[in-house]
Amino acid sequence: MKLLYNANIHTLDSSNPKANAILIARERILAVGEKDKLESIAHDKIEKIDMKGKTILPGLTDAHIHIQYYALGLSKINCETKTKAECLERVAEKVKNTKPNEWVLGHGWTQNEWDGIFPTKEELDAIAPNNPVYLTAKSLHAAWANTAALKLANITNDTPNPKDGAIERDASGKATGILLETAMGLVSDVIAKPSIPEIEEAIEKAQSVLWKMGITGIHDFDRRESFMALQSLNAKGKLKLRVCKNIPVESVEEANALGLKTGFGNAWLWIGSVKAFMDGALGPRTAAMLEPYENEPNNKGILNMDGEELFEHARKAADVGLSMTVHAIGDKANHEVLNAYEQLRAYETKNNLQHLRHRIEHVQIIHPDDAPRLAKLKVIASMQPIHATSDMFAADKLWGERSKFSYGWRTQLNHG
Repeated sequence: MKLLYNANIHTLDSSNPKANAILIARERILAVGEKDKLESIAHDKIEKIDMKGKTILPGLTDAHIHIQYYALGLSKINCETKTKAECLERVAEKVKNTKPNEWVLGHGWTQNEWDGIFPTKEELDAIAPNNPVYLTAKSLHAAWANTAALKLANITNDTPNPKDGAIERDASGKATGILLETAMGLVSDVIAKPSIPEIEEAIEKAQSVLWKMGITGIHDFDRRESFMALQSLNAKGKLKLRVCKNIPVESVEEANALGLKTGFGNAWLWIGSVKAFMDGALGPRTAAMLEPYENEPNNKGILNMDGEELFEHARKAADVGLSMTVHAIGDKANHEVLNAYEQLRAYETKNNLQHLRHRIEHVQIIHPDDAPRLAKLKVIASMQPIHATSDMFAADKLWGERSKFSYGWRTQLNHG
């Protein structure tokens, strides 16, 4: 039994907002309060730890993370730089210590932090002529590859765009090295995949990084391999984050056949929702919009499916008690998701199904006519403040006057 005392404890309990001590036994908090009182109720020998005035808060839950990608990314080049030149310097430094023909991987760039223009493969070719380079954008909805990487993926100027993706091309039709949405898979699929034990090891190490930020729970949106690694860690008693594991919409048929339900699992790892992607992201201009992007009259982003198709997936999930969580950033995407959820609520009522806690991930911009619909349908707006700071200038530039309808936390709160 442990007693942490002389601490500045914020309980987030309005009836008892502050305390100076916590009593812990077998990894469970038994009581929070004043040191003398907690000492009096403890029966076992107590290990007393003086916190010397340090602040203690309840653990935070990151409601949207890709834990496998995050964990593996800790060993990649950090491309989140203020300038493109700095990013290229980091790539060049990595290339110096990499054997020819070996992959050079990085993550975190965004052209909106640089000059607003997508970089090109030639810029990477100049510093990495003998290594394939693949750098994913901060949004995870775009990637920057060099010529060597494109060749390994058999991408030429004549390669057609995959469904729900695009190979960026210049005015002459030449591939620039920028891959959007599903086109990213053309290159990522030819990169050797880490094994489950390697993913497991990376996640185990990443846990301590998250703890330092106060994060003790996560909602994970990675796929099968991540789930397998998390299950292995859980079985070994090494999973020390509480994980709500969402499953990809492509697996909804299998989930339906197995009868998986939201909440199935234990205190450390449980099934969350079925995750679907409705559109892309603001940075690469693939978020699906009702009207074109500013100064791009032919670009309304990429809509992966309409509301009817989404409803069909959601219906199969609802039949076995699985909730839905859908990525939607653009106002068109949010509109279609709400249409699907409206049908889903009617379906749940008609078939005497539980009204589950469905979510929309991001809700970055929404048409004012649609803003009240989330509360009306009892849909959770899962919004990330990081978008408001990292994308605010891009929103003004790419959405223009419409950007006043973005990042509407207060609007959603007012609607209930």
